[in-house]
Amino acid sequence: MRFHHLSYAILLSRASAVTLNDVCSPSYVRAHLPAPGFYQGLSLDPSSITANPVTQASVLDNAFYPDATFDYCNVSFTYSHDGLADEVALTYWLPAPNKFQNRFLATGGGGYAINSGNQSLPGGIIYGAVAGLTDAGFGAAQTNTLTQWLAANGTLDWHRIYMFGYQGIREMSELGKEFTKSFFNMTQSNTTLYTYWQGCSEGGREGWSQVQRYGDSFDGAIIGAPAFRWSFQQTQLLYPDVVEQTMGYYPSPCELQKIVNETIIHCDPLDGKVDGVVGRTDLCYTEFVEANNFSAIAGLPYSCPATPAIMGAPPTPAQQGNVTKQAVAVVKKILDGLHDSQGRRVYFAPTPGAQMTEAQTGYNATSKQWGLSVISLGGSFVEVEINLLNGSNIPDLNGVTYDTLKDWITEGMQRFQGVLETNWPDLTPYKNTGGKVLMFHGESDWGIPTASSVRYWESVRKIMNPGKSYNDSAAAQNEFFKLFLVPGATHCAANPAQPDGPFPQTNLAVMIDWVENGKAPQTLNATVLQGKNKGQNQQICAWPLRPVWRANATSPDCRFEQKSVDYWNYELDAFNVPIY
Repeated sequence: MRFHHLSYAILLSRASAVTLNDVCSPSYVRAHLPAPGFYQGLSLDPSSITANPVTQASVLDNAFYPDATFDYCNVSFTYSHDGLADEVALTYWLPAPNKFQNRFLATGGGGYAINSGNQSLPGGIIYGAVAGLTDAGFGAAQTNTLTQWLAANGTLDWHRIYMFGYQGIREMSELGKEFTKSFFNMTQSNTTLYTYWQGCSEGGREGWSQVQRYGDSFDGAIIGAPAFRWSFQQTQLLYPDVVEQTMGYYPSPCELQKIVNETIIHCDPLDGKVDGVVGRTDLCYTEFVEANNFSAIAGLPYSCPATPAIMGAPPTPAQQGNVTKQAVAVVKKILDGLHDSQGRRVYFAPTPGAQMTEAQTGYNATSKQWGLSVISLGGSFVEVEINLLNGSNIPDLNGVTYDTLKDWITEGMQRFQGVLETNWPDLTPYKNTGGKVLMFHGESDWGIPTASSVRYWESVRKIMNPGKSYNDSAAAQNEFFKLFLVPGATHCAANPAQPDGPFPQTNLAVMIDWVENGKAPQTLNATVLQGKNKGQNQQICAWPLRPVWRANATSPDCRFEQKSVDYWNYELDAFNVPIY
């Protein structure tokens, strides 16, 4: 075996002569697995190895990487935790030897999924990186891990929760880095392996779970719309439902969409450019919603055709009428954000112009009326993680008030503080190793309030820069951690309702330039991914600067505006503990 390993080492040292078929085999992978004992408490299973070359794979129209055609080696193997009868499956895609650029990319999931299947892995291969994912031991349930969070009703399975929370990603990343070095014979050279993270939503939370805990996690982390402050985030998904129930009015989807569309029309020009994109949701709120111009939407006609049953969703009838004052009041209450019965703010509000996805109602064919439809992502949090009952949704919201939501947040925060909340604000160990973070958040995100990311950036700024002025502390923060609010973008995607908005499709290229070449992005490169301007390049301002467009300009002016900074910095005065 030693001679076999050496022969491969000689082969790889002559990379120009090595093909994908030379190295993409179970025997080669077996010879280059991390050594036993490399990661304490884990035992790899060499008999589980699969490896097969894939050629001329193509990807098209993905939001997180450009179109490409490439070859790769698809490798998988399993490991177990010593003392436990578990099995964790890892998948790594490795570029052909002549395409490898000394990079490793770890990827994550979304919702309650620990990974994104094969959707995220091409984003590494395209840039010459080995790309990895884990099922964290959830097996077939990896796309909905919540089904395995309870050992039985009333009993949390803490090992699985820790694996979801941060442990599974750490193990996949560390094993992946070591495997990459061995596979490409980097252990016998002084060549640097650059390591990266890319993920959005739950994948964003997973990225922070590593950066906050491990100074050596990655050289660069690309984090989109993170679902951190876990109990807040999951509970607030139910807030629009509780608003509708409390106010006793359930707008049809068409009526809600009319309100959103009118908001976009009214707020589009506020950044100085008329392009169908709400680039300044702060001004949209203060100058349109809060200024009572919003009430003028009442009385406007709306009309939507009937829709057939699609992929399990029931059919809906044609919807037409005039927007009611009740519907406007419901949406305005949602845009005000969750407050308790004493008027104290509990959590951040969605931005005006975002799709009202969480407020969607359901049609009762018998009564021929629209009614409550509890969003399962929030309802399953309450049913499983608060009530400790196996289920896919809370059965109803009977008796649930705004104070109930606050109580659920408090209970969840106390229960999962060290595992899932993921809002630790002191990133000193990561910064001291030279690590970089590029965080972005759609300004019209329907799922995770954009202010959530602003709050965390500001919390880190304050904690890590005591005694400095705002401008000095912001400059210090931007040396390693930058935040970009993406005009018009929805949750981890370009927005069909604002099609001319840009989306940062080349974030990994930007991060590579920052980490490997020292070129920090002053603005974030982005591309229009749909509509008549598809392919157009745009630049996005770095927080705390905000976009202001001048006539005929090709890029926005990025300006500091105190009133905008003040708008985004909420006081969550419903709690007597710091909320970072």
